[in-house]
Amino acid sequence: MSGPRSATPADLEPILALHRDFFAEDHYPFREEESRTNLARLLADPSLGRVFVLEDGGRVAGYLVLTFGFSLEFGGRDGLVDELYVAPSHRGRGLGTKALAAAEEACRELGIRAVHLVVERYKESAQALYRRVGFVAHDRDVMTKAIG
Repeated sequence: MSGPRSATPADLEPILALHRDFFAEDHYPFREEESRTNLARLLADPSLGRVFVLEDGGRVAGYLVLTFGFSLEFGGRDGLVDELYVAPSHRGRGLGTKALAAAEEACRELGIRAVHLVVERYKESAQALYRRVGFVAHDRDVMTKAIG
């Protein structure tokens, strides 16, 4: 098992294929060209965040997207694990744990003081992973308003 590495623009298509699978698994609408454009932008502009590729046996088996923001509550720059996806055939091998550790290390190096994530309530195994590596649920709801 190789583990996580920083993604490059050459990883766009393998990540996009996994992103498509992730959206299908969770029944989200997938807009391929929009996703391709935004992923390419993220890969090209490190001020927006970082993308990690999760390799297993020499194959791209998953990815993690970390984006950056700012929070008064959390003392400055913060991060958001926007997406973490491991292909079903590669789950249970520690790739998610290693990806989260890589994201945390990137945050430390960048002076980011907190990292957040959003997880579906029905994904109990994902919630267990996040708690195991130190994430804490708050008595809050995430609310979203799409603009545009």
